Amino acid sequence: MSVLTLAIGPEGFTAGRVDEGAIESEAQRVELPAKRVWDQCADLLLKLAAGAEIGAVGIASVGPIDLRAGVIAPTEIREWRAGFDIAGAVNKIFPAATVSLALDGSCLAIAERAVGAAGSAADLLAISVSNRVVAGVVAGGFTVVGRTGNAGHLGHMLVPGFDESCTCGGRGCLEAVAGGAALVRWAGAHGWVGDSVADLVDAALAEDPIAVAAMERAGTALGRVIVSVAALLDLEIAVIGGELARSGPALWKPLNASIATHARLSFLPGLRAVPSNLGADAALRGAGIIAISSLPD
Repeated sequence: MSVLTLAIGPEGFTAGRVDEGAIESEAQRVELPAKRVWDQCADLLLKLAAGAEIGAVGIASVGPIDLRAGVIAPTEIREWRAGFDIAGAVNKIFPAATVSLALDGSCLAIAERAVGAAGSAADLLAISVSNRVVAGVVAGGFTVVGRTGNAGHLGHMLVPGFDESCTCGGRGCLEAVAGGAALVRWAGAHGWVGDSVADLVDAALAEDPIAVAAMERAGTALGRVIVSVAALLDLEIAVIGGELARSGPALWKPLNASIATHARLSFLPGLRAVPSNLGADAALRGAGIIAISSLPD
């Protein structure tokens, strides 16, 4: 019996197949289509299934989600903004499968604790910073999902000292300061010439002064928010992945300095931030773990 994993993001879908209980699977990707979004998603899943009996499907989705209803309403997917019953739709094409849905950040945290850099830590913050900021929390060994399944929206925590407008309608959100898309805009406004987060990261590695300044902003903001969450939940480690994590000292030096400056409570001196080793498909792997755990013994 096989398991499918699906990650739904603002730019498209990534899916994989897990056989014989192995978490590893080769991921396949499709870009987000302009219309008939579910048809493209279903075709990807059916292609991966290849006629095999599917016992479970794990879904990691960008939010907002309604965990109990199995509904997602991502603002980046126009056809689904009002709510799409993703669990019901998957069950229609795989009637025998148990379908498990979670926020992408929750799946990220599950993967980091199970097979990632968090190791045996029972209290951790898992973060991915690329165009967006995605995060999940594990407290006391349990993944925190919240009332509706949307716990972990770290990108919309307020950062002291910043007041940039955010796509959510608020101001001073972490994603508006440290999200890759926001950093590209900030760097462009200060004279940097480039088109993408990857370009900005490469420029920071090459010690371009504007790119380095952008990463300093990101690292400082990330450090402040990490300490705030750690103080609230008594966390011991933050695992950081995504495109920005490969920026080298330009990001990590100000990030660690920010943590050292603000982690002053007696139970926080051991707080540390470390890079993820799971790559781009960490949330997909977390979805696979959820799906495998839903199978009968």
